[in-house]
Amino acid sequence: MASVLVQNVAAPAADSLPADASPSKVTLDGAIKWAKAAYTQRLPASKSQYESATRFLPGGNTRSVLFNDPFPIFMKRGQGNRLWDLDGHEYVDFVGELTAGLYGHSNPILKETIASTYENVGISFGASTTQEVALAQLICERFPSIEQLRFCNSGTEANLYALSIARVVTGKNKILAFKGGYHGGVLSFGHGIAKNTVDRDDWVLGTYNDVEEVTKLIASTPGLAAVIVEAMQGAGGCIPATVEFLEAIQATAKKCGVLVILDEVMTSRLHPHGLQGKYSLDPDLTTLGKYIGGGLAFGAFGGKSEHLAVYDPRRASSVAHSGTFNNNTLAMSCGAVGLSQIYTPDVSQQHNELGDYFRTSLQTVAEGTKMVVTGIGAVLTIHFLENGLAPVREADLDEQTVSGLKTLFWHWCLSRSFWITERGMLSIILGTTREELDGFVETARLFVAEYRHLLAI
Repeated sequence: MASVLVQNVAAPAADSLPADASPSKVTLDGAIKWAKAAYTQRLPASKSQYESATRFLPGGNTRSVLFNDPFPIFMKRGQGNRLWDLDGHEYVDFVGELTAGLYGHSNPILKETIASTYENVGISFGASTTQEVALAQLICERFPSIEQLRFCNSGTEANLYALSIARVVTGKNKILAFKGGYHGGVLSFGHGIAKNTVDRDDWVLGTYNDVEEVTKLIASTPGLAAVIVEAMQGAGGCIPATVEFLEAIQATAKKCGVLVILDEVMTSRLHPHGLQGKYSLDPDLTTLGKYIGGGLAFGAFGGKSEHLAVYDPRRASSVAHSGTFNNNTLAMSCGAVGLSQIYTPDVSQQHNELGDYFRTSLQTVAEGTKMVVTGIGAVLTIHFLENGLAPVREADLDEQTVSGLKTLFWHWCLSRSFWITERGMLSIILGTTREELDGFVETARLFVAEYRHLLAI
C-alpha cells in the first residue's frame, strides 16, 4: 500500500478514554467515545472553522449530508483522487462527491477545457450555443432510450421536470415512488414521504423489489401519471433492483397508460449505456445529473420525442422551461469532453469491472459478520446489519442497521487516511489504483479483526 499515506494518529489523553477501552472487550458506545475523542484532538483547525461557520450558516452547514457529529472535517484542497484537510491530513477520496466526482479534483483535460472555454468562448451568453448541441448529441448516442433531451442544473431539477412532462402528457397527477428512494432535495422517500417533499398529497409509495405489489399499485391507483424508480437505489443504500422488478414496472405501466421515469442521476455511470443499457430497459423518460457535467452543476431530462415535445417552444401548447445556467458553456463543454475523451464506453466498462473486484473483495472480508456490502460496479455501500444479510428493500435497513457500527467504521477509516461517508457510501474516482483499493480492503479487514466481538451475528 505504498501510495496510501496512513496517518500516525495520536491517542487522546488518558482521561478522555472510556474505562472499557481495551479493544477485546470494549463496548460499542465506549469505542465510539474513544474515536470521537481522537477525532477532536486530531482536527483542531476543522473544529475552529466549524465554530466560525455556525455564525453564518445554520448548523455551520449548507448541505445536510455533509454534517458529522461532533463537527465536520473541512477540506482545504484536492488533487487527483486525494484530499487534504485544514489540519494537513491527506486522504484517499472514496466519497467521490456522492458519484458526481467521477473525474477527480484536477483532471488535466477538464482543466484545459475550462480554461480554453473561458478564454476562447466565454460564459453566460444568454443565447443558444453550439456546446449544448454537441453534448446533447453525445448523450442521445450514449443512452439508448433518450431520443431528445433538455438541460437543467441538477438531478433534482431533472426529476421535477420529468414529473411535469408525465403530468402534462397523461393529464394525471399521482406519482408512484418507492420507500428508500431519493430523487432530489425535495423528492426524498428514505423514511416515507419527507417533510419537504413537493406535492405531498400526490405521492403513492410502493415497496422496492416487490413485483406483486408494484403490479397491483400501477393497475389499481386512480389518477396515476408515472412511476419513478432507480435501477439501484443510490442514497437509499446502493440496493440494486431485480431485473424482474424493473421489467414488471415497465410492462404494467405500458398496459395502463402510465409513464416510467428511470432516475439515472447516479446510475448512468455504472455501465457504458447506463443501467437501462445493462438491463435492456426502455423507459419513457430518463433523468441524468452528477458527473455528466464534468464536475460542474448539471442536470438533464430526456426520453421519447413525443413526450419531450411538451417543452418544444414551437408548439402553441408548449410548457415553459427556463433556467439561466441550463446551457452554460462551461458545463456543456466539460460534459462533452468528459463523455467523448475521458469516460468513454471502454473506460466505463473497465472502471466498473474494477469496482466489482473491489466490492467482491470487501464482501469476502465481511463474510459471516454484520458488515454487508451492496452495490453495482464502482458505486457501493458498506452496511452494518444485525442479521448480516444483504438488504433488498428499505425495511431491511430500518429494521437491521446498527448505526453505531457505521459511525465507528467511519472514524476508523478517517484515522487511516480514507475519506468515506458516515452512511457508508463509496464512489470510486477514475484513476484510483488497485493498490489503493486493496489498501482500503486491508483497512476493513483490520476493523473486522479488531471489533469482531461487536460484529458477530
